[in-house]
Formats: sequence, C-alpha cells, structure tokens
Amino acid sequence: MPPPRIPPIQGLLAFEAVSRLRSVTLASEELSVTPSAVSHRIRQLETQLGVKLFARNDFSLSPDGAAYLARVREALAALQQVPSQGEASGTVRLRVAVTPTFSRQLLLPRLALFRHAYPEIELSLQVAIPVLNLTAEESDIELRFGTGPFTDRESMHLLSDEVSPVCSPDYLNEAGPFDSFETTEAVSRARLIRTPLEPWRTWFRACDITQAEPRAGDQFNDLGLVLDAAVAGFGVALMRLKLGQAWLDSGRLVRLSRRSVRSPHDYFLCWKPGTLERWECAAFVEWLRQALRD
Repeated sequence: MPPPRIPPIQGLLAFEAVSRLRSVTLASEELSVTPSAVSHRIRQLETQLGVKLFARNDFSLSPDGAAYLARVREALAALQQVPSQGEASGTVRLRVAVTPTFSRQLLLPRLALFRHAYPEIELSLQVAIPVLNLTAEESDIELRFGTGPFTDRESMHLLSDEVSPVCSPDYLNEAGPFDSFETTEAVSRARLIRTPLEPWRTWFRACDITQAEPRAGDQFNDLGLVLDAAVAGFGVALMRLKLGQAWLDSGRLVRLSRRSVRSPHDYFLCWKPGTLERWECAAFVEWLRQALRD
C-alpha cells in the first residue's frame, strides 16, 4: 500500500491564511493570488483529506479543521526554522497579558488543554489592568476588557457576558428579601458594592429604576474582589454570570433575580499588526476562541 500523499504546500498555506484572517480576499492578498485560487486550493485540500475544514460561511473551523490547523501550523513553523537559529531548543515563547479574574476563572482551568496541544510553546502570563489597558511588561497577545475597538491594536471579539445582582446567603437573610431586586425600593434598602468595571446603571436602566449611579460605598477595581466582598457580606454586587459561575456553584453567592442584562463590556484579544504572522500567536488566538465556545 503506497504511503498517504502529502497535501500541496499551496493548499496548506491557503488553509492557514484563511483560518487566521477569516477572509478569502485577505488571504489572496497575502498570498498574491486570486480569491478564486485560494478557494480552489482549499477545496482541493478538503477533497484530498476527506474532511470539511470550515463549519460556516464566516470561516469558523470545524472540529476536524481546528485539529488539522494545529498540525499545519506546526509543520509550517518547522519548515521556516533554520537549523542554526535554535532548532535544538524546539520551544518558542509566547507572552500573554490577561486580566486577573478572567485568568483565574476562565483561562487557567482550560490551559492544560493548550499545553497538551502545543507542548513546544512556553507560555508566559502577566497581569493586565482592565479598562486602563496597562501591562507591566511587553506582551504578544493582550486580553482587553471594554467596548472596543482599540485604535492602537488589531483585535478580535472574544466573549460577551450578562450581569445580575448577587449577594451572600447571610446578607440576604440580614437585609432581604429584595423582591427580585428590580425596583427602586428594593435597591434603596441594599448596600451596593461598586466597581468602575461594571457600573450599576446597566441594571438600573434595564429595570426602569430611577436611582442614580451610587457615589458612596465600598468600591473595588477587580471583578473577583467585588464577588469576594459580596461573599464577605459587604452587600449586593452586580455579577458577570460566566465569570462568576464558580461563586454560584459553591453557594457562596446567590442570585437575587432570574433576570439578566447584557453587559456593555466585552472581552477582546488584541495584538500589534503583524503579530499573527507568528504561528504560536495565531495558534493561541484560535485555540482560546474555540475553547470558550465549549
């Protein structure tokens, strides 16, 4: 039986470019060929492999495509590496700046999967300050929290969330009940924990509550600290539901309303132009995008 035929390098390059850029037109400009040539090369690759690489018209990868992309990028990186330029080490360093609570609650629990898929990538994590978009050191990929877009970076929308009021069971017994926390009367009886990262006006507007944004009371500039303060009985916090699920699962916090409201603040992955030409950067961005969909 003859060995499997290796796919043409042109098809692999077209697949990698479209996966990264999510556009046939942009891929064709990068590869200096026509858009129809890019599409033809990808169809040829899919026919040879016998799998569908893309799941939808927005060029989201299928499960087979995501798995194959990792192998393609490894192969292309190996071909680009000159033996005298560090082949012996076999590792590349990737610097990622992430906000504290996102890192603890959403990134670290999944990170073992990334290390397993890309053992040759040495990951260096550092803390990013939300909203101010400050990092202690230079990073390759940066997680930003806000509304976007960001004029100093290219970016990809990563995650949206909804908010709902929560407090500790002890505080609810002490100060409640709050009748779903959807009236001015209920809100006025509670101590509101403040944070510039998730203002109360989002909840007030959704519930037609006329109360102004609180200007007094305990305030924290980290979403994890806000939830820990609520656990400690400081009052009621406005919680991002995906980010704070662990606090609810453990029973440390309870929801005061079944209602949830879309937060105006989202998470974005950001990078300087040209960064995704490095295979390890493109691999991390694609991996995290897929991981948060699960």
